[in-house]
Amino acid sequence: MAAAVEVEDLYFYYTMGEYVLRGVTFTVELGESVAIMGSNGAGKTTLVKHLNGLLKPVRGVVRVLGMDTREHSVAELARHVGVVFQNPDHQLFAETVEEEVRFALENFGFPEDEIEERVEWALAEFGLERYRKASPFSLSEGEKKRLAIASVVVYEPDVLVLDEPTVGQDAIQRERIAEMLRGFMKRGRTVIVVSHDVEFVAELFDRVIVMSRGRVVADGSARSVLTDLAVLSEARLELPQVAECARRLGDLGVPRDLVRLEELEEHLLRVVGV
Repeated sequence: MAAAVEVEDLYFYYTMGEYVLRGVTFTVELGESVAIMGSNGAGKTTLVKHLNGLLKPVRGVVRVLGMDTREHSVAELARHVGVVFQNPDHQLFAETVEEEVRFALENFGFPEDEIEERVEWALAEFGLERYRKASPFSLSEGEKKRLAIASVVVYEPDVLVLDEPTVGQDAIQRERIAEMLRGFMKRGRTVIVVSHDVEFVAELFDRVIVMSRGRVVADGSARSVLTDLAVLSEARLELPQVAECARRLGDLGVPRDLVRLEELEEHLLRVVGV
């Protein structure tokens, strides 16, 4: 079977000769969950726009589920890869919140009874029920972000791509998004997230790709990448809090490469003999 996403030697520029992406290469397997991180201007959002064909490679190849994005329309790719952009204003267009969530389901030919069921689930899942008849553009920035996510998640694409999903979200909504992604992962869907939120990434993702100046500078386990001070410095990322605690407790026998809270708790219990 084809991989979920294959990016091979991808180059891209908006202005001739001023490359935003330079030789980007990586593969995401079916059912894998990957976080892409890096500083502003690293090329992350430009990369994401290649995954559903909005942008086409200047050089190199991008395949999604075996489909070369240069040979398939955005509409063809959208049924299989759902992308939520960083700025929801670039994605929302319907007159009401409910219509926004319904649009993709109707466009892809879902049965009406299933549409109703999925819309109700999505509105409840993202705390948008009371806004169903409101204009999307009357919502707060955080609510608009959740609506953009809901409008894509509702049809369960094979590959889900989210650009900065936690921006503008409080702790409760951030956890709702995390739980939704965990559910997606458990159902075997492929999840790719672009994020600066190292705590969010450390808790959810096993693999992290780091970009800097249009190139991939690290690709590996969250443990190895998010505890590499040189990589974090180049990408202008903070060390996760758990990793910082683990480093400080290293002399007590706590591994210095921990990034998840449950792992830290487990080792601390061993240290105190519980």
